[in-house]
Amino acid sequence: MSSTAKPVRLVGLLVMIAGIVLVVAGATTWFVVRDQLVAENITISEDAAMFAGQTVDGPVDAYVQADVINKHALEASGGLTYAELDQDDPVRATVMNASFLRSSLFTSVIAFGVAALAAGLGLLFLLLGWALRALAPADAVTTTGREVAADA
Repeated sequence: MSSTAKPVRLVGLLVMIAGIVLVVAGATTWFVVRDQLVAENITISEDAAMFAGQTVDGPVDAYVQADVINKHALEASGGLTYAELDQDDPVRATVMNASFLRSSLFTSVIAFGVAALAAGLGLLFLLLGWALRALAPADAVTTTGREVAADA
């Protein structure tokens, strides 16, 4: 192997290993978040724009349910947000709980996004590492000990 190809091939291998780690971490995170959402047994409201009656098990489902919760909270408060309600308004606790539920659902949406980003970057790293290794092919050593370029 030529001395100039060794570092490039090593970097390519390291990038590919990082890619594998990112793909595995992204997929694992995706399925852990999904399993946790399913375990909460959240059913999308019947008045949702889509997926009514289905269990929340993905980022779009979580977003849709968070939107419905906001709609219901605004209906209960006469269109006022938590910050706009008087401190002694009895509806304020309901709107606060709705805000907490929405935040939790939005957190899962973000977690799905980060998991997808990690897996996507992992795939990109795999391709980049493969390209680096293809551009700096290993040299084959003949039986006479002389180096000849190997077919990549």
